[in-house]
Amino acid sequence: MKIGIIGAMDVEVAALKDKVQNRKCTTYSRMEFCEGCFGKTDVVIVKSGVGKVNAGLCVQILADRFGVTHIINTGVAGSLNNDINIGDIVVSVDAIYHDVDATIFGYAYGEVPQLGVKCFHADDSLRKEAMAACRKADPDINVFEGIVASGDQFISDSNKKSWIRKTFDADCCEMEGAAIAQASFVNQIPFVIIRAISDKADESVSVSYDEFEGKAAIHCADLVSSMIENM
Repeated sequence: MKIGIIGAMDVEVAALKDKVQNRKCTTYSRMEFCEGCFGKTDVVIVKSGVGKVNAGLCVQILADRFGVTHIINTGVAGSLNNDINIGDIVVSVDAIYHDVDATIFGYAYGEVPQLGVKCFHADDSLRKEAMAACRKADPDINVFEGIVASGDQFISDSNKKSWIRKTFDADCCEMEGAAIAQASFVNQIPFVIIRAISDKADESVSVSYDEFEGKAAIHCADLVSSMIENM
């Protein structure tokens, strides 16, 4: 087992990097890949940068240059589900693009043409490990399984939020997860996306994001740490 751990921003991976033993860092495509051991598990931790292209490139490098067997994506997201609040955790069942539209050719909203799937299903074993780790690490935190919607947009508008929720039945939104899922899918690498909620993806984001983004990212990284230790 060799696990690739991806976060889009420094705050999402810094604490994890500090725990890696025998760390060796190399740079490809402006991304620093930190390879080493996390307890008894081989890991590669990397900050991909924001957005779908960065995320997809990152997975391909992890596959080609490091030969990872599993991928975990950690970070923050905006809530689309009124039952999921700031500080809660969402573990992906599926990931889908909310900004892909080839409906004129008969595809569903979010479906990438010619792939044969509408969304990308997370690995069931990794998902169960993530759920168990969250409940063990901090039983007071609410954890949900759900659909992660991704696009090259930071959602901060109630109307757009409602459309994504209604169209995809998605529980949270962010900017990398579905691209990581797609790249994992085509490389046949099991994956899971873990997101801590930093905002409500509406007009309140201008106040809440700056306050909660750092705390949510660190909390999500702690969950990933606990997950790997249990694995």
